Amino acid sequence: MIEQVPFWLDILFIACTLFSMYCFYQATGKAVGLLVVILAFGVVQSILAYNGFYVDDRSIPPRFLWVLLPSTLLIIYGLTPKVRARLNRQKSTVWSVLLHSVRLPVEIVLFVLYTHKMVPQLMTFEGRNFDIVMGITAPIMGFLLYRKRLSKRAQIVWHVIGTILISFILINGILSAELPIQQFAFDQPNVALTYFPYVLLPAIIVPIVIYSHIADLFLLLKDNTI
Repeated sequence: MIEQVPFWLDILFIACTLFSMYCFYQATGKAVGLLVVILAFGVVQSILAYNGFYVDDRSIPPRFLWVLLPSTLLIIYGLTPKVRARLNRQKSTVWSVLLHSVRLPVEIVLFVLYTHKMVPQLMTFEGRNFDIVMGITAPIMGFLLYRKRLSKRAQIVWHVIGTILISFILINGILSAELPIQQFAFDQPNVALTYFPYVLLPAIIVPIVIYSHIADLFLLLKDNTI
């Protein structure tokens, strides 16, 4: 954990992580096996970050690849036709949309981290991060979807925008971190994500958000009637 960051912020972020995992569990029809894999991965990443494994920014290749690479591979595996077909049989699109509500409190966490000089301004809603829009609109979209008052076209547009926003901030987050490929924020780099519990943002929350958007888009585009 980061000493200069208030303890309540750590608790809030852990709650955000658990909330995203719970919503994802509900969205995938209570797929226990998938939840166990996510939990195990989160525990491993938490232990590594807590013991300072990712603080070393001089290793080649960068140690942070152990966060990004497994997460990317899990997303790709989850999007394979066989896995998607199995998850879609009991999929809850309402829960899949509601889970994006987590992006609102995450934005608050990032802003507080910025005030403590642990992430650059560009990672917040005062900079280049417009992800707060998705966090605000997710409960509204979820309610309309539950009441069957949301067109497929509107869902597709919302998911496309959400995918672009989360991808944009992910790229900015990587390029502002103390890595060999750093391009931004040299005066205040993105260091919080190398510590526990904030390593769970790129390890758990962001992959869940990205996967949910893409999986829902696959499902919506499968039916040509929009």
